[in-house]
Amino acid sequence: MNVFQTAWSLLPAIIAICLALITKEVYSSLFIGILAGGLLYSGFSFEGTLVHVFNDGFVGSLADSYNVGILVFLVLLGALVSLMNRAGGSAAFGNWASRKIKTKLGAQLATIVLGVLIFIDDYFNCLTVGSVMRPVTDKGRISRAKLAYLIDATAAPICIIAPVSSWAAAVSGFVEEGGFSLFIKAIPYNFYAILTIVMMITLAIMKLDYGPMKRYEEITDKTGDVFSGLKAAYKEDSSNNENGAIVLDLVLPIIVLIVSCVIGMIYSGGFFSGESFVDAFSNSDASVGLMLGSAVTLVVTIVYYLIRKRLSFKDAVSGIPEGFKAMVPAILILTFAWTLKAMTDSLGAKEFVAGLVSQSAGGFQSFLPMIVFLIAVGLSFSTGTSWGTFGILIPITLSVFPVTTSLGVVCVSACMAGAVCGDHCSPISDTTIMASAGAQCDHVVHVSTQLPYALTCAAVSAVTYLIAGFIPSWQIVLPIGIVLMICTLFVIRKRTSSN
Repeated sequence: MNVFQTAWSLLPAIIAICLALITKEVYSSLFIGILAGGLLYSGFSFEGTLVHVFNDGFVGSLADSYNVGILVFLVLLGALVSLMNRAGGSAAFGNWASRKIKTKLGAQLATIVLGVLIFIDDYFNCLTVGSVMRPVTDKGRISRAKLAYLIDATAAPICIIAPVSSWAAAVSGFVEEGGFSLFIKAIPYNFYAILTIVMMITLAIMKLDYGPMKRYEEITDKTGDVFSGLKAAYKEDSSNNENGAIVLDLVLPIIVLIVSCVIGMIYSGGFFSGESFVDAFSNSDASVGLMLGSAVTLVVTIVYYLIRKRLSFKDAVSGIPEGFKAMVPAILILTFAWTLKAMTDSLGAKEFVAGLVSQSAGGFQSFLPMIVFLIAVGLSFSTGTSWGTFGILIPITLSVFPVTTSLGVVCVSACMAGAVCGDHCSPISDTTIMASAGAQCDHVVHVSTQLPYALTCAAVSAVTYLIAGFIPSWQIVLPIGIVLMICTLFVIRKRTSSN
């Protein structure tokens, strides 16, 4: 049976999606999809399936230098977060901020600003912002449910529009050529991420809360109980060596990380060989740049903590494997997603979809950005992973529209935005879980209070993508989306205040 460039080539991805919807478990779903791809490719040969799945798939994906660079970056990033927590930098910054910030609005805006500034990785964001801002938001009488929302909303939504981030590198890895350049072009079309930022700021300024969040905020505001009558979901982390720690113990590693990663990016793009900064950044290898930047930062941070006597050499070295453990879920998801992409590529799925859509899409093309966004939301919500959604949908999306077209860029951005939105809503998302842990908020409470906010932003984003399908110009559509978002919140405030 010939399955190459036929409808059968989509079966591995369909199996992975359906199983994820049924089981709510991403690892086994992706693996069974990969196995199905191997069986189809080999003609159901036992030997051929094993060779294709493990040698051509897993080993081939992990042998790719770009992919390995991303994995190394994740490990180094996890180690860096572990060291900063051990040295007490996060706790010192939180105590300093709690003395400077006096109002509830100031505490919320400070949390948002810190979340935006820590754009390198969502894990890094959750682990850092939570431990830093808990003392500040507690003093401002902000419930842990609201803090968890602010952490979650400044994690993945910020990373997906930050060029120097693990997310930019991951997305670029799912595009054969010009992946990083495509990521840059897609940023202004990532309406969910941008509108999430607009929504957070507007909610803080308007002093607006609705849905289950309103009840938790009212209890905290009246009683000062940040858990709103619930038992604390997590114990305070006593491993932080806070005594003697200063703000610089957190700020310096973050600044060095950002600067080093930017230098690493332009280095990989040929800046020191004569290319302009813009050209070097556009043509950079995100894998190499982030890997080199994080490696330099880790060494500088260890030396700094040794000089400051914040950590012994033994403590610093032991923090590295602890950081690796924290990044294992992300590494597994990426590996499975890369391998599934290799399976569908070997079956000619992209060529089949491209031919099918070019023949039948016709007048429906203008609706595709919204459709892609909604599909990505559903898939990411069900699986709890943005990166797995990228691996499944981005190659298919690119087979429908070439990246040289404006509508192609919109559709790829819709895929990324939808994946982040679903991840933001999903109770099984690792980012959602870590946001709960970072805020020390009950996970069920976090999910139930965040969901109305995320769905509001998702609805406005879907309408904005519908408009973008007919007017693929962010200069026109993005301002429309921002106005729609603000007007929607005004309507919600009017309705909630009248009840």
